[in-house]
Amino acid sequence: MSTTADVVVIGGGVNGTSAAFHLATLGVTNVILVERGQLAAGATGKSGALVRTHYTNVPESQLAFESLKVFQRFKEIVGYDAGFDGLGFIQVVGPGYGDALAANVAAQQALGINTRMVPLDELQELQPGIAIDDIGAAAFEPDSGYADPNATAYAFARAAEALGVQIWTHCAATAIVRDGGRVVAVETERGRIATENVVLAPGAYARQLLEPLGLDYGLYPQRSMVAIFRWPPGWERRHHVIIDNINHSWLRPEGSQATLIGVEQPIGDYDPDNYNQGVDGSFVDVARAALARRFPAFGDATMRGGWSGVYMMSPDGRPIIDQVPSVPGLFVMLGDSGTSFKTAPAIGKCLAEWVVLGEPQLLDLSPFRSTRFAEGKPWIDETAYSPKRQTISR
Repeated sequence: MSTTADVVVIGGGVNGTSAAFHLATLGVTNVILVERGQLAAGATGKSGALVRTHYTNVPESQLAFESLKVFQRFKEIVGYDAGFDGLGFIQVVGPGYGDALAANVAAQQALGINTRMVPLDELQELQPGIAIDDIGAAAFEPDSGYADPNATAYAFARAAEALGVQIWTHCAATAIVRDGGRVVAVETERGRIATENVVLAPGAYARQLLEPLGLDYGLYPQRSMVAIFRWPPGWERRHHVIIDNINHSWLRPEGSQATLIGVEQPIGDYDPDNYNQGVDGSFVDVARAALARRFPAFGDATMRGGWSGVYMMSPDGRPIIDQVPSVPGLFVMLGDSGTSFKTAPAIGKCLAEWVVLGEPQLLDLSPFRSTRFAEGKPWIDETAYSPKRQTISR
């Protein structure tokens, strides 16, 4: 005997829990969220959890801005705390990219985002200890920062449960069932759930659910590492969150005496069930060098820990958020490419609106459509900060 739900959400990360919460706030409470492990077991729990609005395109800045508004009032809106710390965000780019940065800042200002270009002499006052000799230009968002990724997912889940949503952890979804082309059920380790609507946000496990449906978006799981360094002697002030496109790195405070840093490195196609969740020794050296290049005082900083996680990349490094045209009833958030923690509040709301109201009301998600690859129109940002790679997405 099968269970019946109005909507099944697959994936207990921040996007899945956000979608479940927003479905419930729209009055759809017969929702079952299935998660193969524990909540936030995948990329969410390993996220650096930056919360900022700076992107090299307007659609992602819009998602991030709408989400920032939620993070700033998270407890009021959701009912529980996300650990948001709005200590400010700095974006730095190399020589030759000042015009691109200025164009992106202007586009963000037009959306109402509190951001501005920062002259380099002012940057040193804004962020003491920062090296500026290799920086071409910088921008500052005083309202941005970072959050606690686990607390964020837990908060969405707890609030959804309070509204009637069922959450099944340690229960993998094994198949999405169709009849006549459209969704009719989800097979899980606990049995079949009859449903006409599935929100699929499975992170690195997307391919095994998509391939039986004949869907191939060129997704691949990529491993990413972060390291934590103790502040050196004499360093006592928490620095801003920084994305450093020159050294392909991003960093933020971790607690009151340490800094967390990630460095963009393409690290293969990894099995999310079988990878080293620790940090490679070689990465520690790379991370320390990148950190010391931006903050010379950290040259001898002590490594205090770190981890690695696996997230799903799309071919153009941008998420796929869509109602799949060939599978009525299937709504997806796929290939987040390491960038969807900060946008999850808005993504979850848009997906819920799509299911309940027929289309997203908050924002136009057509730039994130699943068909763009088949159309021969992969995402390209004209104002990116490197000719060879997408802008750092954390």
